[in-house]
Amino acid sequence: MAHREYPTDSEAKQLILDIGRRMYQKNFVAANDGNITCKVDDDIIWATPTGVSKGFMTEDMLVKMYLDGRVIRQGDLAPSSEIKMHLRIYQENPAIKGVTHAHPPVSTSFAIAGISLDKAIYPEALVNLGTVPCVHYETPGSSALPDSVAPYCNDYNALLLANHGAVSWGTSLMEAFFRLESMEHYATVLMYTGNIIGKANVLSCDQVQELIDIRTRMGIHTGGVPPCAPRPSNVRDVLAQHSPVVQAEAAPEVKTYQPGQENSGSAGALTEDEIERVRQAVIARLRGQ
Repeated sequence: MAHREYPTDSEAKQLILDIGRRMYQKNFVAANDGNITCKVDDDIIWATPTGVSKGFMTEDMLVKMYLDGRVIRQGDLAPSSEIKMHLRIYQENPAIKGVTHAHPPVSTSFAIAGISLDKAIYPEALVNLGTVPCVHYETPGSSALPDSVAPYCNDYNALLLANHGAVSWGTSLMEAFFRLESMEHYATVLMYTGNIIGKANVLSCDQVQELIDIRTRMGIHTGGVPPCAPRPSNVRDVLAQHSPVVQAEAAPEVKTYQPGQENSGSAGALTEDEIERVRQAVIARLRGQ
């Protein structure tokens, strides 16, 4: 059977409804946020309408339109004002066949802070998604927003929109959605390592090049290249109680507790006084003293 370049109208509509439900269930959108489009011909797409929750759409709500903005078929609801961004993305890169726009909480937090997702710490993100620039702020739904996105459509797979949200695209609508998922997962890892754990081993330039080579062999030629470390910092096993995070806390030196030796006073065992001192030190640290 010959490969079909585009999904049928029926397939595209069902895919939009399915991805809309997934976006809503994953908390990528709230209320009527977000929009989804799927290409079904060189110059025709199906799109989500304005003013509808992506978790509760029906086929009759969807809008069929040309890439120049002319509507072919719609129900009671018009296309979203942000359809202009989708149309511009398709116009800039004809290989794109699906676009998702949403407000995933962690990714959107990075967008609000004006921080791109570009740390070389996570191979899966680097290969399947790549780096994610944060473009400057433009009013949602405005004509200026598509202009801010246009320069990135051929070299990247997703963007953060300053103080707004996230947009992703792909050679299919499902690939576009998977990239949206990957973006939120990547942003969450960056949040934990950067602001909770406070440490991340950045991949070396040789390690990054290996991943870029893998990405190229997979047929992915977009995504950019993140900054890398001159030398690897992740080539040694880390044993329990030797984590650099634990060492940084300057924990009090303690002896190893051996069951059955509580009161023996033998070498390597903790006495009751030592146990109490350790307990008090832990309590003090937890209280921030």
